[in-house]
Amino acid sequence: MKSIFSSIHPNIRGSLWMIGMVVSLCLLAIAARELSDSHGPFEIQIMRHSLSLIFLLPFVLKLRNIKTKKFPLQILRNTSHFLATTGWVIAITLIPLSEVFALEFTTPIWVAILAILFLGEKMSLPKFISLFFGIIGIIIILRPGFNIVGIGTLIMIFSAIGFAITNTTTKALTRHDSLISVLFWMSAIQLPLSLGASLFKINMIILEDLPWVLLIGLCGILSHYSLTKAMQLADASLVNPVDFLRLPLISLLGFYIYQEKVDIFVIIGAALIFLGNYYAIWNESKRNKLN
Repeated sequence: MKSIFSSIHPNIRGSLWMIGMVVSLCLLAIAARELSDSHGPFEIQIMRHSLSLIFLLPFVLKLRNIKTKKFPLQILRNTSHFLATTGWVIAITLIPLSEVFALEFTTPIWVAILAILFLGEKMSLPKFISLFFGIIGIIIILRPGFNIVGIGTLIMIFSAIGFAITNTTTKALTRHDSLISVLFWMSAIQLPLSLGASLFKINMIILEDLPWVLLIGLCGILSHYSLTKAMQLADASLVNPVDFLRLPLISLLGFYIYQEKVDIFVIIGAALIFLGNYYAIWNESKRNKLN
């Protein structure tokens, strides 16, 4: 089975891994929504990272390569990821799932803005075009003056900024640490943070919760692993469009499971945000090939 999969072209394998990430994140959102009725966001984080460490244990024992050369950077990455994910879980309970995912697509925009403000990167024309599309997309989703911007929306915007810090530091970490090391320290650092934030209290997990708890742990690991494998195998300009499948998929799930209305403005805004993101990735890929 392994040889059959490895014989497939890397671009196709990368796209398949990206589909795995899309499905994992959608299931993760559904599981978090289902558990939120009886468990708080910090409790859900405890479940996720406890199970993640259990799922990772066979790989850790086999590879014995969890050392990190950049522990302070691990702390920064996982603190920002912990805060961003906590906000993500809270937002899932307050606003439609499609809006959560649409606003999550703004993460690359915040990455670009942070790089300009704090890393001294120059504002090139392609970057300006990408940011322009992204900002217009955000305005269409939020529709200030016509739509009340609620606390759930604001929380999700700050979560996207937190994910931007996470993505930036992850890219730096993968230059020094293995994938298993990054995944291990993600849960090893965020589990104590979750326990401390919850004051070491967790409500009783009943039998009906177990499938959702297992999904939280499994999909939490699979989403990160699948994304990393997709980026390793194929060019970002090829696999990134697959990520946009998250929006129609989560919109359908939200409609059929929770009777959430599909907001056309969210779809249009997310499409513009995605267009800006894709243009930036395509331009970067084109420039790298010329060099």
